[in-house]
Amino acid sequence: MKLDQSPFASPRKIAGAYQGEVADRVRRFLPMVRRLAWHVNGTGRPGIELEDLVQAGLVALTECAQKHAGPSEDGFAAYAKMRVRGAMVDLIRRTVPMSRGATERARLLREKEAELRGKLGREPAGHELAAAMGIEEAHLALLRDTSQPLRFDSIDEVYSDQDSAFADQNPDSLTLLQDEQTREAVVAAIGALPERLRLIVSLYFVEELNLAEIAQVLDVSIPRVHQLKAQALAKLKDALEGVADII
Repeated sequence: MKLDQSPFASPRKIAGAYQGEVADRVRRFLPMVRRLAWHVNGTGRPGIELEDLVQAGLVALTECAQKHAGPSEDGFAAYAKMRVRGAMVDLIRRTVPMSRGATERARLLREKEAELRGKLGREPAGHELAAAMGIEEAHLALLRDTSQPLRFDSIDEVYSDQDSAFADQNPDSLTLLQDEQTREAVVAAIGALPERLRLIVSLYFVEELNLAEIAQVLDVSIPRVHQLKAQALAKLKDALEGVADII
C-alpha cells in the first residue's frame, strides 16, 4: 500500500530552519521519524492525528541533533530513535485520557450494556450486567472504576502540605546521615565488647535465640546467660550514650 506523505513538511523545508550538522542530521533521520509515527499511530490508539505524532517526533529529533552533536552515527541513531518514540508516546498519553486497557474495558461494558438494553427494553441493573458478563457485581464495579478516563490536574491547584498523597516516604539527607552515623557507632560499640559478650549479643539479637537456647550453645545456666546479656547491654548503653537508646 502506498502511503500519502504529502501533509508532512519536506526535508528541505525542515532542514532550512537550521544550519550545518543539525540540518544534515534532521534531514537524514526524517524517514525514521515518519516510520515511527506510522508504527505508533498503528497501535490502535484513537484520538490523535498522524501529523501530530510526526511533529512531536521532529521536535525531539531536532533537540537531539542540537544537544548531542558529538556521538557517533550509530550512537546518535539509537539515542534519537529512543527520544523520538518517547516524545510520540508522551503526546499520546497527554492527549488520550484513557489507557489501552481501560479503552478496551469500556468498549466491552458498552457492548454488553447495549445488548442487555435491547433485550430488556430498559437500562440493565448492576447485578444483571454482572451476571451477563459472568463476573461478580463487585468485579463489575472495579471494571467501571478502571474504565474511567484519566484526569490531569495542575499540581499548583491540587497540592497541599496536609495531603498525605504528596508526602515523600523517603528519608531526607539529614536522616540518612544520622542513621549512617548511628549504625557506625553501634557497630563500633559491639566490636569493643569482650568476645563472650559479643557472642551473646549476636545470638540474642541476630540469631534470635532465646535464653534457654543460648544457655545450651554456651553450656552455661540460664541465669548466667541473663547476667551476661545484662552486662553486654549495660556496656553498649554506656558506649552509645547520647547516640542511640539501648533497650
